[in-house]
Amino acid sequence: MSAPVLEVTDLSVTFGGVKALAGVTFSLRDGELQGLIGPNGAGKTTVMRSITGVVQPNRGIIRLDGRDLGAMPTHMRIRAGLGLSQQLTRPFRSMTALDNVAFAAGLERTRRPLRAMFARDRSAEREEALRLLRLVGIEDAAERMPGVMPLGYLKRLEMARAMALKPRLLLLDEPLAGLNHGEAAQLADTIVTLNGRGLSILLIEHNLGEVARVCSRLVVLDNGRVLADGPTDAVLGDNAVRDAYLGRGGHAAA
Repeated sequence: MSAPVLEVTDLSVTFGGVKALAGVTFSLRDGELQGLIGPNGAGKTTVMRSITGVVQPNRGIIRLDGRDLGAMPTHMRIRAGLGLSQQLTRPFRSMTALDNVAFAAGLERTRRPLRAMFARDRSAEREEALRLLRLVGIEDAAERMPGVMPLGYLKRLEMARAMALKPRLLLLDEPLAGLNHGEAAQLADTIVTLNGRGLSILLIEHNLGEVARVCSRLVVLDNGRVLADGPTDAVLGDNAVRDAYLGRGGHAAA
């Protein structure tokens, strides 16, 4: 069994006296595509923000490749190997899709200010950006501006930008939100392709049909606690999960 890339232990977060998370514990193994699901208000977003450093937990430990992220700021977590593709896409509107990804691919230069100052050749970053756009299926939009791209393309662009940082773990925050059935299925297939190349992925998503199709394991949150954690089929067959997430009638939520 491979070692965990992500370890979340006893994570607790309180906002104004209200417990958003209470003792959340789970892990994600190297090379795994794991879903994090739950009804609205279950705590999924708080977990993600805690992992990225936007929220500081009241208690708990988050480790990436065995390294305690502790009070590490977000940009240092990214440098440590954490990648994030957000639900709300925020590309640089004044740059083409290719330049958006190339800019992210140039992160290594920013670690050495003098090298960045005198470097003029960006061909390596642009070549890498084109490779990533091809990988996520939008190579045809390389020279287009984000403002004229449809939502499905913007989602893929956001993913390519995150991939340009060469993450050890990619957090995907509701990447299928707002897409029609066909678009969602195609993007879910792209996520599987990325995972098949060895990338560890934590998928936070409401589209249960696609999550069930592509994820090998699931963690289910309910009221800030872990309700279930295990292989997808076993978790979705759990009566408590069906009651909390699918509704008392047992029908899948949208």
